[in-house]
Amino acid sequence: MSLSALHRLSGFETADRDQGSFSFGIEEEFFLSNINSGEISIHTPDQLFEGAHAATNGRVDREFLQSQVEVATPPLYCFKEARAEMLYIRRVLAAYAKEHNLAILACGTHPEGNWQNAVQSEKKRYDHVMDSLQMIGERNLLCGMHVHVELPDPTRRVDIMRRILPFLPLLLALSTSSPFWHSRQTGLKGYRLAAYDELPRTGIPELFGNTAEYETYVESLVNAGVMPDASHLWWMIRPSVKYPTLELRAPDSCTRVEDALAIAALYRSLVHHLFYNKDCNADIDVVDRALILENKWRAQRYGTKTIFVTKDGDEKISNFLDKTLAMICKDAQILGCEEEIEHCRDILAMGSSADIQLKVYQERLSKGSEKEALHEVIKWIMDTTTKKT
Repeated sequence: MSLSALHRLSGFETADRDQGSFSFGIEEEFFLSNINSGEISIHTPDQLFEGAHAATNGRVDREFLQSQVEVATPPLYCFKEARAEMLYIRRVLAAYAKEHNLAILACGTHPEGNWQNAVQSEKKRYDHVMDSLQMIGERNLLCGMHVHVELPDPTRRVDIMRRILPFLPLLLALSTSSPFWHSRQTGLKGYRLAAYDELPRTGIPELFGNTAEYETYVESLVNAGVMPDASHLWWMIRPSVKYPTLELRAPDSCTRVEDALAIAALYRSLVHHLFYNKDCNADIDVVDRALILENKWRAQRYGTKTIFVTKDGDEKISNFLDKTLAMICKDAQILGCEEEIEHCRDILAMGSSADIQLKVYQERLSKGSEKEALHEVIKWIMDTTTKKT
């Protein structure tokens, strides 16, 4: 399907919506763990998903592996609604999980999760993906957050995707929540994308100059039988196939709801700004993309302590954030998300989920074993995932 036809899709369409509203939706992925031991659940009951799906009007569903669950808000127009939706979904899902002695954990990687024990969820699409990816699919024990933003003109999504690339490492760094893998410290704040990049068609998109170039690329892969459609492009950002939106896929699953809202608000404001300021990053070139790739790695490695690379030298993440917030301040005002945007500074000040996880781990490790320290981390994630603020 061509991008120009996507405005006819119904997901984000309402008869009376404001064409300039930049409606948005947030998808979150969680792990399901034993509520007492914290161990990741290998097989999960259908009754949990059926009950939570019905209770939330379809906002809860299975993910690729049985130990994961995906939730999604409806299209939204303000962040007060978004906060209420996200808290509601987490609360209802947690209640249904508890009935089966399970809890939900919002984090990019489960501190003790073992991919070798993972079991695929039953779904035709997932069968196709697993057959294509083989062991790499089995290793996909990872949870992220996706943010959809609708543009007044969906045919401009490829242009915005290209010009927003320099900001992806910042959005990733703020979200980092995956410092552990297989019961070990990885040394990275965001290990999730390091593992996820084993998949094909991941990471930073190419510098498509226009929609026609992007569609030629997609059609080439589809016609060659490499993939059935563009939903098998798993980049950090992509034009959605299902909705007339530009979908951010870079962030780890955020343990704290406020962090998720801040990152979603920052992304939505950036999309708004780039839509109305066509010259911003219009000259992005192959050198810029190479630096973005380096900064992606630095965001994974150092998270909120990142020092980015620019053509002029190094730049602290705090300086980069300050300049970004100054650039989009009017956009945040128009979209009514100034408070949420400001929380991005709080994330740098108090640390991302990864920073807190490592702090909890080190504090408990000084008094006990590594296993006890990991369990303390899991408990913190479990408790924080369902906190109201």
